Amino acid sequence: MVAQRLAEAGSLLQEFSSDAEALAAIEEIVQVLTACFRKQGRVLVCGNGGSLCDAMHFAEEWSGRFREDRDPYPAIALSDPAHMSCVANDFGFDQVFSRQVRGLGHPGDVLVLLSTSGNSPNIVRAAEAAIER
Repeated sequence: MVAQRLAEAGSLLQEFSSDAEALAAIEEIVQVLTACFRKQGRVLVCGNGGSLCDAMHFAEEWSGRFREDRDPYPAIALSDPAHMSCVANDFGFDQVFSRQVRGLGHPGDVLVLLSTSGNSPNIVRAAEAAIER
């Protein structure tokens, strides 16, 4: 069973790495993030559930060390539980990320949204807040 799952993962990775459209999309993301950091912008990252864990990991790789010693890049996971419970209580869970985007985001920053469905109201509102910024 384990060998079968690893083979499936390898097959999916091979398929993905052969997809010119997917590679072009990743290259575009890299260019956007690079331009953001070069202009002293920040990257804000958010998601729900496991995607929030991915957001925290993504941000810490930029601000910590990834593969080599280097200066940290300004990346922030919107994951503070005190903020989330405060906003959820006072404004509703659909605004837990958008309020931080409005409070922390500036023109030139990048918001990375991690979502399985892409339809979570709090993710949609975060995107709207970023567009307004």
